[in-house]
Amino acid sequence: MSAGLWTAVVAVVLAVAFGFYRQYADGRFRAVHTTPEPTIPEERASNPAVPTDTLWTAVTRALPGASPGDRATLLQFSSAFCAPCRATRRTLADIAELVPGVAHVEVDAEHHLDLVRTLGILRTPTTLILDGSGAEIARAAGAPRKEQVLAALPVD
Repeated sequence: MSAGLWTAVVAVVLAVAFGFYRQYADGRFRAVHTTPEPTIPEERASNPAVPTDTLWTAVTRALPGASPGDRATLLQFSSAFCAPCRATRRTLADIAELVPGVAHVEVDAEHHLDLVRTLGILRTPTTLILDGSGAEIARAAGAPRKEQVLAALPVD
């Protein structure tokens, strides 16, 4: 076989393998590993007026009208021309209606680039699940299915 044919076969095998990986990984929630609370920096200890910045504080700075859910908040990052984003919006809105204490907040990634960079959002749709205190507990890149979202929600 010629070198060109081997190159084509390898390219097809790699493309198929990548496709299977994306099919497997898209929409799956991954738990966020938390680290112990860092010690208070000297400047904050000496000056209590220095604000502590949390994830939810960053969200409300970008979206002043956003309100968190008592149990959980489904924070969706999307863009205008993203077809999976529309499907994700419908799924998350349905869950927010069905499950008491769960809110759905959608962020337009194109208009809130600072927030996107701060939270390390690499693609749309990306969904973050925040607990009642506003801390991130899970994250999914891609369009999650309803069962995946329900399984990742915190238990009352």
